[in-house]
Amino acid sequence: MASSQTDVLGATWRDYLEMCKPRVVLLMLLTTLVGMFIAVPGGAAPSTFLLLTSLTGIALVAGSAAVINHVADAHIDRKMARTHARPVAQGRVSFTEAVVFSSVIGCIGMWILVTQVNVLTAWLNLLSWAGYGLLYTLFLKRRTSQNIVIGGLFGAAPPLFGWTAVTGEIALEPLLLVLIVFVWTPPHFWALAIDRVEEYQKSGVPMLPVTHGDMHTRWNIFCYTVLLAICAVLPFFLGTLGAFYFASAIVLGGVFLHYAIAIVRKRPGSEMQAFRYSIIYLGLLFAAVLIDHHGAAVLAAI
Repeated sequence: MASSQTDVLGATWRDYLEMCKPRVVLLMLLTTLVGMFIAVPGGAAPSTFLLLTSLTGIALVAGSAAVINHVADAHIDRKMARTHARPVAQGRVSFTEAVVFSSVIGCIGMWILVTQVNVLTAWLNLLSWAGYGLLYTLFLKRRTSQNIVIGGLFGAAPPLFGWTAVTGEIALEPLLLVLIVFVWTPPHFWALAIDRVEEYQKSGVPMLPVTHGDMHTRWNIFCYTVLLAICAVLPFFLGTLGAFYFASAIVLGGVFLHYAIAIVRKRPGSEMQAFRYSIIYLGLLFAAVLIDHHGAAVLAAI
C-alpha cells in the first residue's frame, strides 16, 4: 500500500526502530554476548572494541532482516491485532523507504563485520539474513506449518556468531547453544500461536494450530519442551559446562515443563504464561552459561 505524503511525514525514528524488532534483536545479542565470552580462554573478557563492533554489526544485519519481514508481511500484519499498527502496515513508512533502510543498515552491518571482526562471522550473518529475511519470510511462513521449526535455525545462530567473532572458528561449545535455541523456538512461538489462532486463521498463515488443530499443537509444545530439557543438559554431559549450569538447566527446564503440562491440560491463561516464561528461561539459561564459565575460570585461578 503506497503511503500518502501525510503518512510519510508522520514517520518517526521510533517507526524505523520498531521495524528492526529491537526486543528480538536484544535477545539475539544476549546469546551472542555469551558466545563471545565463553570463547575467550581463562575466563577473560573479549576486547571492548571487538564487543562493540561485533554486537553493532550483528544487530544491524539482524535489524535489516527484520525490516524485510515487515515489508513482506504488511498485508498479513493489517489483519492481526498484534501487528496491525506496524509502520509499513499502516503506511507510515512506504515499501520503498523500508527496503532502502534495510539495505543501508544491512550493508553497514556487513561492512563492520567484514572489516572489523572477521569474514566467517560476516558470512554466517549474511546466511542468517537470507534465511530469515527471504527463505522464512517469503516461503516457509506461507507454505508449511513447520515454518517456525525450520526457520528457527536462522534465529538460533547468534551464539555461534559470538564464538566466531572471537575465534574465527566453529566449535562444539557454541553449536550446543545453537541447538538449545533451535529447540526452544517452537514451544516458545507455538504457545503464542495457540493464543492468537483466530488471527492466524484470518491472515491465512499456516501455523500449526491452524493446520493441525489445538490439541496437536499442545502436545507438540510438550514434546519439544521435553526435548529442550534434554538438550539443555548436554553441555554438562559433554564437558563444556559445569555443575552450576547443570543445576540451573534442571530447575529452569522443570519450570518450563510445568507450563507445558499446564498447556496440555488447557489451564486457562497457560499459553501466554508459557510464552512469557520462555523468554525468561532463555535469558536465565544463558546467564547461567556465563556464570558457570567464568566461575570455573576464577576457581581454577585460585
